[in-house]
Amino acid sequence: QVQLVESGGGLVQPGGSLRLSCAASRSIFSTNVMGWYRQAPGKQRELVARITRGGSTNYADSVKGRFTISRDNAKNTVYLQMNSLKPEDTAVYYCNSPTVVAVVEKPYWGQGTQVTVSS
Repeated sequence: QVQLVESGGGLVQPGGSLRLSCAASRSIFSTNVMGWYRQAPGKQRELVARITRGGSTNYADSVKGRFTISRDNAKNTVYLQMNSLKPEDTAVYYCNSPTVVAVVEKPYWGQGTQVTVSS
């Protein structure tokens, strides 16, 4: 059974930090690459960070140098450490496998976790 459970979001002031967690089912986690996506109101969902099973990472330019993705393969969990947060980082954050998202017509998504950056 596919499962993606995101947590760790909240309200934070600009410049603050949050750490998101995503517990994934083995069927998703075993696809090698995991990623964090976000969707702001009125915008399309975008991939902001991805990590391979071996630990290689890639980031969207908008978060590079501020966000760090990591994973614990033993726990089927992926994390997103977000520092120096900006109001434009406000969005619902989701995790998923970019491999699955690319090939499945209607991929399963978890409920996401809301991140709001505001003073």
